[in-house]
Amino acid sequence: MHKKDFIKQSFLGGERRGYHHGRLKDALIEAARSLIAQHGPAGFTLAEAAKLVGVTPAAPYRHFSDREDLMGELARRGFEQFTIRLAAAWDAGRPDPVTAFSRMGTAYLGFASEEPGLYSAMFSNAKSLAAPLPGDAAQKSLDVLIGAAAVVLQHHSASMRGARTLAMEVWTVSHGAATLMLGGHLEPSNPDCDPHAILMRSVAAMVEAAVRNGKSTAQ
Repeated sequence: MHKKDFIKQSFLGGERRGYHHGRLKDALIEAARSLIAQHGPAGFTLAEAAKLVGVTPAAPYRHFSDREDLMGELARRGFEQFTIRLAAAWDAGRPDPVTAFSRMGTAYLGFASEEPGLYSAMFSNAKSLAAPLPGDAAQKSLDVLIGAAAVVLQHHSASMRGARTLAMEVWTVSHGAATLMLGGHLEPSNPDCDPHAILMRSVAAMVEAAVRNGKSTAQ
């Protein structure tokens, strides 16, 4: 079944009338997610999303004030799923904080690979996170990473005051690896360009530096 037909049948039953509450909204979000995955964050308009769903260009304005409003909702949903994935990978630091922290890196790349539409919407434009709901969702993801970083530093008997800095460094490198991977610049089958291996080495070096700084601060 063609993607367009799937979206129409799944959310709207292929009809242009008699929408149930929320069905059109969900269909438009799924359409935007699909378009972004195929063409990048700049690759869709509300009119294109409406066309993919099979409704009039005016229909999206029942639920979204503009394109950025839809992007914000897509980002919110993405960050909510992302937070769940990161928290599950961390698993309260079991069996040990270092192993659990590494699993979070794997989960980060896995999410970006499996959900390119959501991932692009989440990070394409900071303005999308200006609204309270998407902004809060993004902060919860960061909080999970900061909390994990604090436990890792504590595990190494270092000051936890550098947890936020370490978390931001890890997030930045993770995002770089994920973006290059999605763009085809890093290839898992190539040992020299394996995004997971590169990320793991980078995170290990950043943790080592953060522990070293944290121990000198604690003295």
